[in-house]
Amino acid sequence: MRKIYCLFPILLLTLSANAQFLGFSPAGIKQLKELDKTNPEIHLLIKQQKRIADQAVDTVPDPITTITTEGKLKGDPLKIATWHAIKDFKKIYALAIIYKLYGQPIYLQKATTYLIAWADTNQPGGNPINDTNLDEAIEGYDLIKSNIKAGDKLLISDWLKRTARAEIAHMPKNQDKETGYNNWNSHRLKVIGEIGFATSDTTLREFAVNALKKQLEVNLLPDGSSIDFKLRDALHYHVYDLEPLLQLAIVIKRAGGTDYYIDKTATGASLKKSTEWLLPYVTGAKTHGEFVHSTVKFDQDRARNGEAGYQAGVLFKPASGLKTLALAAYFDPSMSSVYQQVRGQTISAEDWQLMLSNIRN
Repeated sequence: MRKIYCLFPILLLTLSANAQFLGFSPAGIKQLKELDKTNPEIHLLIKQQKRIADQAVDTVPDPITTITTEGKLKGDPLKIATWHAIKDFKKIYALAIIYKLYGQPIYLQKATTYLIAWADTNQPGGNPINDTNLDEAIEGYDLIKSNIKAGDKLLISDWLKRTARAEIAHMPKNQDKETGYNNWNSHRLKVIGEIGFATSDTTLREFAVNALKKQLEVNLLPDGSSIDFKLRDALHYHVYDLEPLLQLAIVIKRAGGTDYYIDKTATGASLKKSTEWLLPYVTGAKTHGEFVHSTVKFDQDRARNGEAGYQAGVLFKPASGLKTLALAAYFDPSMSSVYQQVRGQTISAEDWQLMLSNIRN
């Protein structure tokens, strides 16, 4: 396996505190402004974000003390309360992106209000399946952190760092425990890495980079499948595992680090191979009946609860792989054409991610 560049830790130490690696850089925002004028599809995507932002200006934050989704069945009151509260994160991101595009102070003020409300209320629990929901809040903060007042920035940054440290503290000590190498750990490392880069915390950054190398070795298999696919017999979980790994790999590459998309483990596994292994199922060339041989009781519980997509034998839906393709397009532009083929003429929630991957700045 190719080793991580020896200069990367030094790079981590010298990156600007306001450098942005989670989303649009200033150059990316400039390019997005131009595309807003010339590309009708991108104009529509930005218009959707502005609609969310404008509605958020007239609403109040709804933070929750504990984010609770993991292990909860559909209809569980705690899960319902969480899904309602975390709608705030889409608002934070929309407010941040519209502020960067148009510059009106009200969007910055409201995004900051939402972030402060969550920083004051939310108590990190160290559960990666719960914390993975924070993506848009972290990305929104990353966009506007150079514009936020110092005191507010410190408060928000402290909340995010406590979240990342709680994730590290709750990592399984037993290396044989599945949550130490399955999708749980992929989401854990994504959260730690995103926060580390967004808050310019060198320790968190280096932890995520080093742990990612190990995760790729134990999680991805040389035939292109993953541990999660083997345990769950479901492409749903192969996708759910690849997405956070790709997200973290993008952040590291944007920061000038190793390209972990093409980097191979000692067994020959890689994110590239695992993405390409998925492709026939996303294009429809192959089909797969999900969860037939799953070893996880929770999958059976959800099936008995009547939750769509979890019945043993239900066919994997190609559109479920669109986000994976959109993320992989950052590394491999040919994935954009496959994405368009699968998406067709239907607007997808993943179109924004594809745009972000294609801009690359």
